[in-house]
Amino acid sequence: MGKWGKSGRMYAGNAYKYLERYIPKEDDEIVERVLTTSRVTRVTKGGKRFSFMAFCVVGNMKGAVGYGMGKAPEAPEAVRKAINAAKKNMVVIPLVNGTIPHEVEGRFGTSRVVLRPAAPGTGLTAGGAVKAILYVAGVKNALSKSLGGNNPINLTKATFDAFSKLRTLSLQAKLRGKSFKDLLWEPDKFQAKNS
Repeated sequence: MGKWGKSGRMYAGNAYKYLERYIPKEDDEIVERVLTTSRVTRVTKGGKRFSFMAFCVVGNMKGAVGYGMGKAPEAPEAVRKAINAAKKNMVVIPLVNGTIPHEVEGRFGTSRVVLRPAAPGTGLTAGGAVKAILYVAGVKNALSKSLGGNNPINLTKATFDAFSKLRTLSLQAKLRGKSFKDLLWEPDKFQAKNS
């Protein structure tokens, strides 16, 4: 998911990703979804050792979401570890009227995820891992298309890459050093400049 910088922003590669960290409160209702579980094997001198791997996403249905992975000799213990890891990795994504602010594309490995905002009443049009992530994040209406690899872990990381590129209008104005009103389109000003 990247490293955290001193200012509480995620740092990945050469650019700061503007996702704020979220620390769950005790009274938060956290929704959990297990995306995948699988049996993994470690070969040692004495033979094979079997354990379970679980990959989960958690969210508060209000814009905070995280993912985590856990391994243990038993499947329920692996799921518990994955959920605890996901709660420690939660980030806040910007939501506007139950959908995302604009179209965005995320990539990880061979997986690509395109997320598009949708009108109220559309619901979640997504598949598998992406639908589970959008649901626990609290996105009510969105369209998505996953291209390339369909590995749930890579799709999850590609979706979080897409989340990291989301900007609200107020954040975009702040990043560009302008006021919120400067970014709003006004037909009168546009006609005056072109006349």
